[in-house]
Amino acid sequence: MRGLALALRSGAVVAAFMVVLALAIDGPSEPVQARPSPTAAAKPTVPKKATPAKAAPAVPPGVVTISAVGDIVMGSAPNLPPNGGRTFFDRVETDLAADVVLGNLEGTLTTAAGSKCKATSKNCFAFKTPPSYARHLRNAGFTVLNLANNHAYDFGEAGLEQTVASLDSAGLRHTGRPAEIAVQKVGKIKVAVVGFSTYPWANSMNDLAAVRREIARADKAADVVIVTAHMGAEGSDRQHVRPGTETFLGENRGNPIRFAHAAVDAGADLVVGHGPHVLRGMEWRKGRLIAYSLGNFAGYGVFSLGGPLSTSGILRVTLTGDGRFETGLLVPARLVGKGVPALDPTERAHGIVRELSRADFGRRGVRVSPTGLLGRR
Repeated sequence: MRGLALALRSGAVVAAFMVVLALAIDGPSEPVQARPSPTAAAKPTVPKKATPAKAAPAVPPGVVTISAVGDIVMGSAPNLPPNGGRTFFDRVETDLAADVVLGNLEGTLTTAAGSKCKATSKNCFAFKTPPSYARHLRNAGFTVLNLANNHAYDFGEAGLEQTVASLDSAGLRHTGRPAEIAVQKVGKIKVAVVGFSTYPWANSMNDLAAVRREIARADKAADVVIVTAHMGAEGSDRQHVRPGTETFLGENRGNPIRFAHAAVDAGADLVVGHGPHVLRGMEWRKGRLIAYSLGNFAGYGVFSLGGPLSTSGILRVTLTGDGRFETGLLVPARLVGKGVPALDPTERAHGIVRELSRADFGRRGVRVSPTGLLGRR
């Protein structure tokens, strides 16, 4: 475990508390004697053994720290960052540090040909980063990458398979393909991460019965369940979360509120969204945190930038061994230059998420302090 406390900015300190759950086991009850048959000879009765009461499942000791970010594209060949990408995450690496570090890999790690975009295609983008760049993700501290998004299949099955092989070679877990659950052990706490989106190569977020089944599987396999989802329409004018299904360029992008609520109801302890390329508000449901979009985290030469499209954040959360929320912090970030991730000294993310959370969710909205601490209203 890299630490039990969140690394906070501006001198703020958040303590991660050890959770101890005392389990009481009932003693044996008084034996119940069998009534002898009226026609049988009197015989001494033998008391039945009392069945001890079952103890509640033990909560694994300790806490798990989680850092989560939105969309990541480390360039698209031949337009790649300097130094072979080795320094790409240098400005944010310290603030990413956690037990579980989760990001959405918005593209492929492949040399495959056969882009989904044809010469006559409009509004079509295909992202291809060298397979060797998987090590830059590992060196930055990432432990789990989501592949449930619209760019995982930019170069077809061959591109997706090489992406998976590249992550495996770098020792990185991945989630998001149908029935794929990533499990990571932190001390004695097992953490499951399940990715969803609206595409055929991903766990479907539109089939709520399937969503419940996958989260139930994850809940059975682990103590803490994190759900990550690529959902919602794109654009600088899509910061608000509204009820109903969202579409973009005629494409179904899911119903974020319905999905997120179903995920928590099914057992998710944390829901992390991405896809709109902008920050969105955060909501509490049953004591669990839902972050509807963390925006663009990195997009070298591939994203439109400026204003809300260049503003993002690192969500840092501490959960107990049974998934209960302990502490949360939003570290403000931004994309600089051609789309390199960096911390944001203006801390714009705090004000954006604070206002969106209040406007879209009212009393259920997450409160964001001036230093980025997350709390209830």
